[in-house]
Amino acid sequence: MENSTGARIRQLRQQKGLTLLDVARQLGVREATVQRYESGAIKNIKKETIAALAELFDCSPEYLLGWQSAPSALPAGCMPLPSTYPIPLLGTIACGEPILAQENIEDQIPVPEFIHADFALRCKGDSMIGARIRDGDVVYIRSQPDVEDGEIAAVLIGEEATLKRVYKIPGRLQLRPENPSYPVFEYAGSELDEIRILGKAVGFSSTVL
Repeated sequence: MENSTGARIRQLRQQKGLTLLDVARQLGVREATVQRYESGAIKNIKKETIAALAELFDCSPEYLLGWQSAPSALPAGCMPLPSTYPIPLLGTIACGEPILAQENIEDQIPVPEFIHADFALRCKGDSMIGARIRDGDVVYIRSQPDVEDGEIAAVLIGEEATLKRVYKIPGRLQLRPENPSYPVFEYAGSELDEIRILGKAVGFSSTVL
């Protein structure tokens, strides 16, 4: 890693998967100001700003200022966290009876770079526990209008959304849970006009270890 403060800010920001705007919002400054920090155009960064950046990047202020070398290697048996990027968390999706999908962005959450997702939804209910998706888990969704048979998808039913396995049968569409306590939803005829696949579930983060 380069030794200048600006270069360290840039590289730590990128390792965290944060945009210039993400950092600007955390600091309460303009995006252009963060860009000037990174380019070195602003050389005397305020102490409180350095402290806020250090907290955001999980490092010491001394490291950002170039007074301290890179952190030592991880202890044996530990692995570094993967690089991430932020995606919007759009609200709650039902894992039981469908509930109204809140289309406002609740938060930005980090997702590992090896997962290609466009947004995330928080699950409610236990109808997908057979797929290890539990109440409160956050599911990463890749936007696409269709999925293969048996894949788990976020599906919009009218104005309500649910997470289920999708099966396409001639003239019908089945949304199957992963819990025998819940029924299979089946739609046919004009009911299909109310169904829209929002995207494929490509990963999730669990509240249970």
